[in-house]
Amino acid sequence: MSKLWSIADVADFLGIPVQTLYQWRTKKYGPPGRRVGKYVRYVPEDVQAWFEAQPAGVG
Repeated sequence: MSKLWSIADVADFLGIPVQTLYQWRTKKYGPPGRRVGKYVRYVPEDVQAWFEAQPAGVG
């Protein structure tokens, strides 16, 4: 397994603000994250799979 990603890592990967990820978590949207103590961590493969599952062709 690769190193877990922080919220900042996921935001950078997706090209979105960190605050957007926090908002998505409250709405049960976005890539699946896991709490590790007081931190939220993401498995990179889960984030990439979530991204690939999103509909293509915006615009």
